[in-house]
Amino acid sequence: MKLDVTTFRQLRRLAPILDDVLNAGEVEHAEQAVGLVSLAQLCSQLFCAYHDQYPGEIAEARLDAIESQ
Repeated sequence: MKLDVTTFRQLRRLAPILDDVLNAGEVEHAEQAVGLVSLAQLCSQLFCAYHDQYPGEIAEARLDAIESQ
């Protein structure tokens, strides 16, 4: 699934926030927390869009994840 320009830019803008949190091992301030919420919402929207286009692949990936636990 190809990303539109706006979504791509949003991901690029939010990626450093996740990187900072991973490097620090903690959420250090409120701006990071707010950025993480924005990233989570964007990821959820991307998942829903992908699921709408490829529901069979999502179902298979979920089964694979359950089996690997």
